[in-house]
Amino acid sequence: MILETLLTTVAPALLPVLMDGVRAGFIRLTGGAGREPANHKERLELVAADTARLQALAALDAPGGQVAPWVANLRASSRYLAALGVVGVAALVTLSGPALELPAEAVASAQEWGQAGMFFLLGDRAYTHIRRS
Repeated sequence: MILETLLTTVAPALLPVLMDGVRAGFIRLTGGAGREPANHKERLELVAADTARLQALAALDAPGGQVAPWVANLRASSRYLAALGVVGVAALVTLSGPALELPAEAVASAQEWGQAGMFFLLGDRAYTHIRRS
């Protein structure tokens, strides 16, 4: 039961990393460059686009005025706390569902929500970090 819970929550978070590994295998087999830029101009354009995207995200996360540091910290971590809460509730429903005789659809739905939360917490960040290194 615990192994099934881990597989339904952690495996989807690692799926992007697995897909990137499969893509890298195809690139190695075919000898292609993948999505690498062909010249320095394209590389600079990609870096500029990535910088613009990060600046837009930073502008969205910037507070409107002068706020207390604890408010800024709470605001910055609210998405992670919410995702952690979703994963916690999903684990609770998954583990206690049979004992409480919850419908199978409710347990399956909770597992899907847990997968989404775990992907947000682990998968997307890990994939971005691995892709950049």
